[in-house]
Amino acid sequence: MAEKKLSFAIFGNERQALETTHLREVFDYLTLCEAQIFVEENFYASLCKALNNEIKVSNIFKGDDFDTDYAISLGGDGTFLRAASKVGAKKIPIIGVNMGRLGFLANVLPSEFKETLDDIYNGNFDIDERSVIKLESENEAIGTSPYALNDISILKRDNASMITLHASIDGEYLVTYQADGLIVSTPTGSTAYSLSNGGPIIVPRGGILCLTPVAPHSLNLRPIVFSDDVVIHLEVESRSHNYLVAIDGRSVKLKEGTTLTIRKAPFVTRIVKRRCHSYFSTLRTKLMWGADLRK
Repeated sequence: MAEKKLSFAIFGNERQALETTHLREVFDYLTLCEAQIFVEENFYASLCKALNNEIKVSNIFKGDDFDTDYAISLGGDGTFLRAASKVGAKKIPIIGVNMGRLGFLANVLPSEFKETLDDIYNGNFDIDERSVIKLESENEAIGTSPYALNDISILKRDNASMITLHASIDGEYLVTYQADGLIVSTPTGSTAYSLSNGGPIIVPRGGILCLTPVAPHSLNLRPIVFSDDVVIHLEVESRSHNYLVAIDGRSVKLKEGTTLTIRKAPFVTRIVKRRCHSYFSTLRTKLMWGADLRK
């Protein structure tokens, strides 16, 4: 039995079928440790169905209405990003249990959960602080959380032609992009959408933001990095007179003429990091660096 009484907010993807055995192991061990278990409302129904209502929870919460010692994300990186958006500025450390596929953020395997929880109760872990960016709109409401742990992408709509983006850094004109879009990425997001568009991998505490164009009309327009204390201004033109903004995958439609400002948020996302894990080993494993693929 654990001596300390800790509370955990549990997030999951209600539309994704998770391995029942792994779910049961997570909740059984939390119960064994006499933890207070709070489950997100949308996830609770699918959880009860998967486990035949055989779980005991302290409470069910909605949105960001929780205050616990830790948060647990059960799923892939998408679930982790949603959990991070709900945690926001609460300073609650997040444990990412990888029940999805790639998992750069959710890097605790289900088989490691018990050891990870033991480490937390024993204080044998580190906190990895990751920078967050914020989107501000001059004359139109965003309609979702403006904070992103990974990236903020400005994109053309599916049936539209290229968009034009006039970019300025700290008030100084940088360049005009004609492209399918532009990604503003944190170091955490450098292994996500930005990487698939030719952006660089940036170590988590690099103190850098990266601008990566999506399918630019000119091949001379390449990704560029800046210190993360800069302020980015974007003015967007579109033949369809509107465009999409994706904030860690949460898409909203904005009208042409809306001036966007992106800057570093006043808080960080805190991630529980096991001392046996390292960022470079994660890169080698997930990107299969050095693997012989000829077999």
